[in-house]
Amino acid sequence: MTDSSVIEVRDLRKSYGGFTAVDGITFDIRRGETFALLGPNGAGKSTTIEILEGYRHRTSGEVRVLGVDPQHGGLEWKARLGIVLQSAGEAGSFTVRELLTEFAGYYPHPRDVDEVIAAVGLEQKQRTRAGRLSGGQQRRLDVALGIIGRPELLFLDEPTTGFDPEARRQFWELIRSLKAEGTSILLTTHYLDEAAQLGDRAAVIVGGRLAAIGAVDEIGGADARTPMVRWRDAAGAVHEERTSAPGTLVAELHRIDGEPRDLEIVRPTLEDVYLDLIREHGAADERALAEAKEQS
Repeated sequence: MTDSSVIEVRDLRKSYGGFTAVDGITFDIRRGETFALLGPNGAGKSTTIEILEGYRHRTSGEVRVLGVDPQHGGLEWKARLGIVLQSAGEAGSFTVRELLTEFAGYYPHPRDVDEVIAAVGLEQKQRTRAGRLSGGQQRRLDVALGIIGRPELLFLDEPTTGFDPEARRQFWELIRSLKAEGTSILLTTHYLDEAAQLGDRAAVIVGGRLAAIGAVDEIGGADARTPMVRWRDAAGAVHEERTSAPGTLVAELHRIDGEPRDLEIVRPTLEDVYLDLIREHGAADERALAEAKEQS
């Protein structure tokens, strides 16, 4: 474990009988960064996260989280983690303040309860029972419970599912403030704009294998990020051309035919790159399966 990393994963595998859920993935998460782990349902994300959190044992490979093998992490190690699950347990009979005060007592160096309530924007709801909170307020409480112990590493599993657009953006600001304080964050989300907004780096898992990893604005490689120029000619026909120099192409079109009609320059988003990766690796899996059947 290096000082610059909070998580190190080497050739991680997890099998259930004849089914391999995680198939030899390797990645690091650096101290202080927000790392987005992406992939379709059933890709192996949840299994990987549960192994990192110490809830599930791996079949093989090496894993270090804050310098400790999660399979042997004790209470002192767990106190250094914050975990916000996709769905939290019911605690509807307790108020926001009561829950946070109770949880604070579980940690050696907790944050101040008032500080946490303010950080998640629940000052007006601190005397409200958890069961009476709205969905967005409940999610804020989940995060408050995840950070009350002053974690070095925070796991966020689908944190804004069910949020309206305004609540999502407010939540993003909260996550940015935690990052600014030095908290390392592992984020799983199906919202690709969320990963693009919050993530420093991202990894895409498909079929239990790592399909791509890199900076959020570079993942997939330069070819995947090549802009598309789309326009309609004088006869009304639509043309498309990928080019790394869209300005030059547009200037040439203007020189030849004047102002192009319905001109668009489309720059691939993280979602575009992600969907291309999913399709590419899905097709590769189908080819491999077909070849295996032919050989058998």
